[in-house]
Amino acid sequence: MRPLLHRALPVAAAALLLTGCAVDTVRGQASPGAGEPTEVTAEQFPITGVSEEPIDQLARAALADVERFWSEAYPEYFGEAYVPLAGGYFSVDPGDLDESRYPETGIGCAGSYTAPEDVAGNAFYDPACDVIAYDRTMLQELSDDYGRFLVPVVMAHEFGHAMQGRFGFAASGRSIQDETQADCLAGAWTRWVADGRAEHLSLREPELDDVVRGFLLLRDDVGSDPDDVEAHGSYFDRVSAFYDGFDTGVATCRDAFGEDRLFTAAEFTPYDLDEGNAEFDDIVDWVGTTLPAFWDEVFPAAFGTEFRPPAVAGFRFDAPDCAGLGDRDLGYCPDDDTVYLDESELAVPAYDEIGDFALATAMALPYALAARDQAGLSIDDRAAIDSAACLTGWYAQQWYSDAFGDLIDAQISPGDLDEAVQFLLQYGVDDQVFANVDASGFELVGAFRTGFLGGGAGCGLGG
Repeated sequence: MRPLLHRALPVAAAALLLTGCAVDTVRGQASPGAGEPTEVTAEQFPITGVSEEPIDQLARAALADVERFWSEAYPEYFGEAYVPLAGGYFSVDPGDLDESRYPETGIGCAGSYTAPEDVAGNAFYDPACDVIAYDRTMLQELSDDYGRFLVPVVMAHEFGHAMQGRFGFAASGRSIQDETQADCLAGAWTRWVADGRAEHLSLREPELDDVVRGFLLLRDDVGSDPDDVEAHGSYFDRVSAFYDGFDTGVATCRDAFGEDRLFTAAEFTPYDLDEGNAEFDDIVDWVGTTLPAFWDEVFPAAFGTEFRPPAVAGFRFDAPDCAGLGDRDLGYCPDDDTVYLDESELAVPAYDEIGDFALATAMALPYALAARDQAGLSIDDRAAIDSAACLTGWYAQQWYSDAFGDLIDAQISPGDLDEAVQFLLQYGVDDQVFANVDASGFELVGAFRTGFLGGGAGCGLGG
């Protein structure tokens, strides 16, 4: 049995490394299209090898809308006429393959043959033949596991590669640059759909949470080489790129993916113990040391007074009797100036299921509310929750930049930021964490990202 989080602001002299470990907040203003979405027929948008299954109809609708988007966006942002894909589109069911439905050149073109069965488990753009191909059984699995709109996002990502085939792939040759830029372009298209401009698709706000969750499946393995020839990026890298496009559009995707772009994907080092997960008690100690240090620096600059660290305490199952805390698993109690976490229902499960930095995130969120309360700001409305998520991202950035190296012998490691995103998506939307606040996981992750990339400027410290 692990001990309770009974330490109130401990000072640690840890010998292990922490492992596993100004823009507006993104708002998911998703809505149906201007009218009822209309079906696109096979004659209107032919796909070689296509079936009559709903998943193929969804892929066709997505590709038709993506093509319309780029027919408008490409001239606007790249100054040239949009050129449709020369090689077209291919759908494959590797488990029920009828090769007679495909030309002699297979999935490709003369001089660049791809066998239909080689599409299994994949969706891709082939620049040699200017084609997009996909395994429809894989798309069905994505739809079943992560919601139907992840399929259109995958199609938009591959179409982004097709556009790179026109305006140019990364000059550095880095796959991670090309892949995350395609994520950004998919995000820009998704916003276009959310704004009701698509003809064949609509998007409901909850589906954005599913899309962001789906990127967890699509990320590289934690600790893999970001310079690998097939690197796609960490969960945070890919999600952040998608937000870039969704929030600020194609121009950002065009201009913000040079060689100086920040990527958090990194290989494990010999110091990253247990595939990046530190001990539970070590995280409690390190966070208990670094949170007050962070706020000791931030608070006087923002409000002109010294910061008084709150206590941090754990409980099991039954929350303390405190106005405003109720029966929640996590929160700040202004009556006794204490941050509370339910170890049994939240702290230990989050640590076990997600990782060590999920626990750090859980502690940092109500701590930010304590700082807001001390500053005379709200702690129980939507502005407070957005601010807390943003400030937690800022705190995570300090970990990332090793700002606490003189306090503890611990560093953030591959996968930690991914765990923060996972915590917000899984626990942040639970009423046991943020009660009666209508914030989606998409919005919470967006706020966290704002703080990580831009610091406190977008975190609402002024109100």
